[in-house]
Amino acid sequence: MAKGQQQAAETAAEIRSGDRRALAQAITLVESTRPDHRERAEALLNLVMRDDRPSVRLGITGAPGVGKSTFIEAFGKSLTASGRKVAVLAVDPTSARTGGSILGDKTRMTELSRDPDAFIRPSPSGGSLGGVARRTREVMLLVEAAGYDVVIVETVGVGQSEYAVADMVDMFVLLLSPGGGDELQGIKRGIMELADLVVVNKADGDLLPAARHAAADYRAALSLIRPRIAGWTPEVALVSSLRNEGLNDVWSVVTRFKTAIDDNGGVSARRTAQALKWMWHEVDEGLHTAFRDDVAVAALVADLERQVGEGRVTPTAAAQQLLAAFRRAD
Repeated sequence: MAKGQQQAAETAAEIRSGDRRALAQAITLVESTRPDHRERAEALLNLVMRDDRPSVRLGITGAPGVGKSTFIEAFGKSLTASGRKVAVLAVDPTSARTGGSILGDKTRMTELSRDPDAFIRPSPSGGSLGGVARRTREVMLLVEAAGYDVVIVETVGVGQSEYAVADMVDMFVLLLSPGGGDELQGIKRGIMELADLVVVNKADGDLLPAARHAAADYRAALSLIRPRIAGWTPEVALVSSLRNEGLNDVWSVVTRFKTAIDDNGGVSARRTAQALKWMWHEVDEGLHTAFRDDVAVAALVADLERQVGEGRVTPTAAAQQLLAAFRRAD
């Protein structure tokens, strides 16, 4: 066995045994862009992806201030209390100035981060489309190999990230706060169409009547949208994360959802389709990187950008020149 393969086998064994340090180091490895790290990461992923460990993958999104971190912490604690192991992969926006992460999820979910049956990992988005970490799919494979049977992917709630996350999870959850009809007007129809479950948070105290009213509005709105998954009609749940109320109801919906899609092709069929999308996404990313790094393209970019900016060349014509240079280089 080659040295690299032996190292991968040893790391895979450590991850399967529940070694949190080995898991954290492996995640750092798959998130690296260094060629030697990518080679090692591929060897490791080829081993762990063969593990047949059942899990539930949940995507959770919501606008800033809706209480995503509070909900995920309360929900995660309720799951670990019932004997489940929970991994939270929080896609952290990357600072345009420093390249570092901004949110710091372990400081936002302090109690859950201390839970021995929970694992929280903020992943910097790296500037990828919509703020979704490019390697989140690979990290999911690693935490599942480590025995985490519920994987939560939290988005930053900034547009296209929701669509990307919906394509890598089993169930997509939209978290909203009370607001009723007025708030409903500000929700993008496309995001509502992605939701398999709408959770109205902060359903307590003086906000409880508003939360109930909002839930009724969301149910009415969802009834007008064609379900994205055969056999499942999106539901609405009321939750108070601060009082730990409604959390078991959310898990009951998740369980019903899994049963429903199992009757219509199952999770495995969804994950097969997602794996194919993942492959083509990697092709797109690779082609884009190769294009921008091409010497012939780089020689033309500055001049063509200037001409487009001055209105002397159309963007389409400039793009065609760059593509032609790239093809000739091949």
